[in-house]
Amino acid sequence: GSWGFYVTNFVFFIGSSHAGTLISAILRLSRAEWRRPITRMAEVITVMVLFIGAGQILVDLGRPDRMMNIIRYGRYQSPLLWDATSISAYLTASMIYLYIPMIPDIAILRDRLSKRKLLYSVLAMGWRGTARQQKVLNRAIAIMAVLVIPIAVSVHTVVSFVFSMTLQPMWHSTIFGPYFVVGAIFSGIAALIVAMIIFRAAYGLHGYLKPIHFRYLGQLLLVMSLLWFYFTFAEYLTGYYGSEPEEMKVFWAKFTGPFWPFFWAMALCNFVIPVLCLGRLGRHTIGKVLIASLSVTVGMWLERFILVVPTLSNPR
Repeated sequence: GSWGFYVTNFVFFIGSSHAGTLISAILRLSRAEWRRPITRMAEVITVMVLFIGAGQILVDLGRPDRMMNIIRYGRYQSPLLWDATSISAYLTASMIYLYIPMIPDIAILRDRLSKRKLLYSVLAMGWRGTARQQKVLNRAIAIMAVLVIPIAVSVHTVVSFVFSMTLQPMWHSTIFGPYFVVGAIFSGIAALIVAMIIFRAAYGLHGYLKPIHFRYLGQLLLVMSLLWFYFTFAEYLTGYYGSEPEEMKVFWAKFTGPFWPFFWAMALCNFVIPVLCLGRLGRHTIGKVLIASLSVTVGMWLERFILVVPTLSNPR
């Protein structure tokens, strides 16, 4: 019961963390200039949300003191250890990727503020803004942007392996890796849009976060919604066509059984509402994009819930 709740949250938060790295890194590498106002917000979301996601596992353990056992007695035969490794690598890379572009800004704080001067001096690492420093910094950012993408893809693939490497009904599926990565980017974009709209309203950033940014991100969200639907359709069609008795118990529990409200709400939130909202983004762009993003955020949480709980309620 409540145990599945933490794992659902874990997958959901780790998924939402893909907002930052993937959006900011891919758009930075493809030299999309419109991403500039968005990048830092995306990277901050990544780091914050990763801590929340990892924290869910501590709660899920029931006894956080057992955390040390992973380090002391961990064995690489277990996908759970692959997960611990890739998430630690991802967190480290994301923090570096967030920090490096901030060095010039930290230097401004060092020069302007009288308080906490020591902290900012240490963090600014002697930044003076010379041409050589600028060159080194840009190269470091480029290297991190390239590194962060495969790490981020590997993280959600490994999270999916934790499920698909077991023989549980509806989990033992080869499509899980790419399915999870698509879902992660999907919920990541939605989380990013919601955060951007909140910041835009709270700090009056209307001059920086313009409707065009929301239109581009909305189009990206629509593409991911269609991709998500394609993967989900393929996943359930394969399961249904094979109609293995144990799988069908879980299948019908989702479609018409005790979990039907969650399943159909998930389909509505992740596919129907986004397609209706984002199909035409001429007028009321920001309102439509916000509705779609909130809907996807709810829908992707339900997707993780529908993945974890029905299978655990009907194990082999």
